[in-house]
Amino acid sequence: MIRKVLHVIGTLIGIATGAILFYHAVPGFVAVIGSPELAFSPWSYTAAGGGLFGLLFYLITPSVIDSCQRFLDWWESRLKKVPTQDIILVVIGMIITLLLGLLISYPIYNIPHVGAYIAPLITLGLVFFGVRFILSRKEEFSFLTSFFNRNSRALDAADNETFKILDTSAIIDGRIVDICKTGFLEGVIVVAGFVLEELQHIADSPDLLKRNRGRRGLDILNKIQKEMDIPVQIYEGDFEELSEVDSKLVRLSKVLNGKIITNDFNLNKVCELQGITVLNINELANAVKPVVLPGEEMTAQIIKDGKEIGQGVAYLDDGTMIVVEGGKRHIGETIEVLVTSVLQTAAGRMIFAKPKNAVEKVTGVK
Repeated sequence: MIRKVLHVIGTLIGIATGAILFYHAVPGFVAVIGSPELAFSPWSYTAAGGGLFGLLFYLITPSVIDSCQRFLDWWESRLKKVPTQDIILVVIGMIITLLLGLLISYPIYNIPHVGAYIAPLITLGLVFFGVRFILSRKEEFSFLTSFFNRNSRALDAADNETFKILDTSAIIDGRIVDICKTGFLEGVIVVAGFVLEELQHIADSPDLLKRNRGRRGLDILNKIQKEMDIPVQIYEGDFEELSEVDSKLVRLSKVLNGKIITNDFNLNKVCELQGITVLNINELANAVKPVVLPGEEMTAQIIKDGKEIGQGVAYLDDGTMIVVEGGKRHIGETIEVLVTSVLQTAAGRMIFAKPKNAVEKVTGVK
């Protein structure tokens, strides 16, 4: 919306500039070159200039807006990395050197002809070298910020606060609500406007499954905002030069110096290549699953046959697959099994086991 308003304002500025320029300049130019065939009403030149410059500004305004947005994003990312103490010292240094510069340059300003030019240069020079001097010895000037210690700590906490940027897949998954409830997730949860738009498109999909997933994601966000104690912020900005939501998330994480929460395997790999920290909910779930060691006993309900001959498959409550050798004949039964090995894969843990009674028959040990 803001981009469209700026586009309209840029076009209006172009129309006004062209109209004023042509109204004052073109009639005089025509009079100078003495061309009666070009002599028209000044309002004709005004309309022509307004239309020409309006079209020109209409075409170039989007590029100007994109350049300004990139500069502001870069400036914001750089500013977040500056310690609060340095900012306070720079402000104090500028105030002191400006006052000194004004006092010194005042008599110089009264020098005929050159004073008006030398005085500002002296003031700017004092400010520049004064700020550099203070920053180069900032450890020795720590007493200047002692008065602001309480506010400085609050600002440092805000500056150092980690932003956790939610991906669409993590929102739809829903487990982020349980993670927030545990209190292990700190910082500020950031939901980008373009992620909300993607969720809205999914929720409006004609496909029933996609529509339900989108609505579930919107419900999850509503629950996080209303029921969780963790702060949630909506990032209204957009990166219109990028078309993919994943690319926008990567750019946003660089701007905010934040971490991305996702379940998307491909996004995870892209972030790793670009040095962006990713909090993968699937990896977290695998990490907190109970450790199972070979030789342990457990109860498993065989629900289907496996890929190999005679295998049966069971699942733990957390979804971990148990492959039971010789378990096919126990499909539909709940039996005691002994763990033989555990395989860790990218998709999670896989447990291999044998029926306990079969092991007892072979070994003769109960």
